[in-house]
Amino acid sequence: LFARSDALHRQQQLQLNTRLTSHISSRDSGDLCVCEAVQWVKDNTLPFLENCKSSSECASEEVRVKEVLHRMWIYSHHIYRQELRKKIFDCAKKLNLTGFCLTGKPGVICVEGLQENCEEFWRVIRYPNWKHISCKHVENVETEGSIDNLRLFHSFEDLQFQAHGDYGLRNDYHMDLGQFLEF
Repeated sequence: LFARSDALHRQQQLQLNTRLTSHISSRDSGDLCVCEAVQWVKDNTLPFLENCKSSSECASEEVRVKEVLHRMWIYSHHIYRQELRKKIFDCAKKLNLTGFCLTGKPGVICVEGLQENCEEFWRVIRYPNWKHISCKHVENVETEGSIDNLRLFHSFEDLQFQAHGDYGLRNDYHMDLGQFLEF
């Protein structure tokens, strides 16, 4: 058995657990001790907690939560349909994601935000039947501050570059990937 608390430092937890182990080992072998150990912890943790409150270490220690910016680069053979574009933009807005959508042929989507939001975006847009789509690259950047400082984009925008030609009946406009590379 051992006790753990966010209110105690490691050294204080070590001392508490050493005394708890000593108390348990003083019992006769074969005796039930879980309830008694819980009671012992209740009765004996107050001095440790009071020491922590009066300690300047505990008062000055700040708990910093690390956040992770998740960025996904998604490639598609093409993005043309208006309802698909609407779904992409609505989903990005709903999940507070920034990035862009390059429509045409090929189609490229970049989303950035919290990991669970990016993964939800990926799940929503690729189903039910988007055949030619893949996530080509994923980036994770860890920070102790806000992930907003790490974003490359301030909103989710629609990218369009000059298209090359008019091929076939469907107007398959091939995007100028040189302009995209510059972007």
